[in-house]
Amino acid sequence: MSIVIRKVSSPKEMRTFLTFANKLYRHHPYYVPNLVSDDAATLDRKKNHAFEFCEAEYFLAYKDGKVAGRVAAIINHKANKAWNTKQVRFGWIDFIEDMDVLQAMMQAVSDWGRERGMTDIAGPLGFTDFDPEGMLVDGFDRMGTMITIYNHEYYPEFLEKLGFRKEVDWVEYFIRIPETLPERFEKMARLVIEKNNLRIRKLTMSDVHKEKYGQKMFRLINESYKQLYGYSLLSEKQMDQYVSQYLTFIDLRMVSFIENAEGELVACGITLPSLAKALRKAKGRLFPFGWAHLLNAMYLNRPDILDLLLVAVKPEYRDKGLNAVLFYDLGPTLIRLGFKYAESNPELETNTKVQTLWNSFDSTVHKRRRVYTRELL
Repeated sequence: MSIVIRKVSSPKEMRTFLTFANKLYRHHPYYVPNLVSDDAATLDRKKNHAFEFCEAEYFLAYKDGKVAGRVAAIINHKANKAWNTKQVRFGWIDFIEDMDVLQAMMQAVSDWGRERGMTDIAGPLGFTDFDPEGMLVDGFDRMGTMITIYNHEYYPEFLEKLGFRKEVDWVEYFIRIPETLPERFEKMARLVIEKNNLRIRKLTMSDVHKEKYGQKMFRLINESYKQLYGYSLLSEKQMDQYVSQYLTFIDLRMVSFIENAEGELVACGITLPSLAKALRKAKGRLFPFGWAHLLNAMYLNRPDILDLLLVAVKPEYRDKGLNAVLFYDLGPTLIRLGFKYAESNPELETNTKVQTLWNSFDSTVHKRRRVYTRELL
């Protein structure tokens, strides 16, 4: 049986690349379709400002003339310089249950990276940390989320047979939201606010635009995340891109901003109603009616579960209890809006400071995802 690897070189092949996963998992009960339009913008060399410091190639695998897999090869030169590596990344990886297909795709990524001076391969990773990353290795019986990867159980098994080993793991928590916040949360939060001369800002979308708060937030994220695995600092153009892409549709009632006495943003927390079921109804398409399912889940018939998208705290404030302030601010609103459960964003398994916060609630680790690495094939 012949396997052929082809570089994506036409609009038709790009459409095949973009839609392959949604077709592969079409009837899977836990898969959440990716928004094809979002992926198209991310992979577009003209639209994604990450291409200022990244290069990429996209491959399709064919077995006996039929599409059998896809994979993106990415080199993030900024991250490689920051972390002193020569790493080619693989992302957007999906394939049928065939070891030969995976091996052929990994060989194509390795060859492409070697031609450009790389020595190691790692993934799944995207251009930046705001792209889906980490292969699911535990929690296959739980529905995915909008921002994470879902994959079959054979994916990690096949990678390990090819000699790939664990580079880093993220864990995800499933949290029961209490009917009222613990009293000690309020006491702790008030103490932290008073001791550090902080204030909680509640903003309108007009305030966000007028004060360029989206850019402030992403600068804070740069500061907060710069020491995390593989992170590459966002450029001003990328910040503008992400503000336009994400911040315009977020319900600001579900966002918390904390400033110091000088008006400097020192912490933020962003939550969002789970869009998993809405995306399944939309089948990865905004049009003609996919947008209606998403808006319905955002504002009209919200699910009882929410996604904890991110928490960012300025490094010098990291040990001062600001996580408690964020949840002191957000908690009553989330309870009033009817949320009963929350899923955390993937957190590095070594990030014990954030995980200690979840220990204050009825919570459990329910998913684990992994970046794999090895020397080039």
